[in-house]
Amino acid sequence: MEFFDSHSHYNDEKFDDDREYIIEETYKNDITKFMCIGYNVKQSKKAIEIAKKYSYIYVTAGISPNDIEENVLNDIYIIEEISKDDKVKAIGEIGLDYYWNKDNKEIQKEVFVKQIDLANKLELPIVIHNRDAYVDTIKILKEHQVYKKGIFHCCQLNQELIKDALKLGFYISFSGNITFKNAKAEEAVSLVPMNRLLIETDSPYLTPEPHRGTRNTSINVKYVADKIANIKCVSLEEVAKTTYENAMRIYNI
Repeated sequence: MEFFDSHSHYNDEKFDDDREYIIEETYKNDITKFMCIGYNVKQSKKAIEIAKKYSYIYVTAGISPNDIEENVLNDIYIIEEISKDDKVKAIGEIGLDYYWNKDNKEIQKEVFVKQIDLANKLELPIVIHNRDAYVDTIKILKEHQVYKKGIFHCCQLNQELIKDALKLGFYISFSGNITFKNAKAEEAVSLVPMNRLLIETDSPYLTPEPHRGTRNTSINVKYVADKIANIKCVSLEEVAKTTYENAMRIYNI
């Protein structure tokens, strides 16, 4: 049984002391493919550098809504250039975040649209970060067609958001938060058909139960898969196989 962690951050400084060891242990634990996700120029470049060392790691490049700097237009140009690397399989993570940033909503929307345009130009899918910005995110996606579609990463358990995202042709990725005791994830997870479902860790963040409170790694994606299997009344093997195939398809690997 193999797993594909569709969203991790091994470019994060929390892995600086033992990155190679953790990556190799992850692979030994049947997580045989995973994405290292960029969120600004520096970390997108770092993700590519890491992925070059391993045949089973791929990356995304992008500017997240929480990493918008004054020189963002130049940053997007740099993202375009580095995204021509064969290891880059999507533009992301990109999107809107009104939880952490309420004062620059118009700039966030502009940067989101520009990176959708970039993804279309490069014929790549997008990885969407959406937090407390459901209405504007869906509005932008309806007004600006995404040719290769993409993924709502660490999707919030908002049933209306999930319904709209699925109608638009996007995949839904769930992370460790669905295992939390008060998550009430059953109805949200049940909405997503198996052929549109992905699993992720968002490591080193959002560590699932029973290891919540510790640094997350891709090994813990198994707990996410197991929770989904329980909700959907299918085997863990079926969740692993289907989400692996889905990730390979959307990332064109």
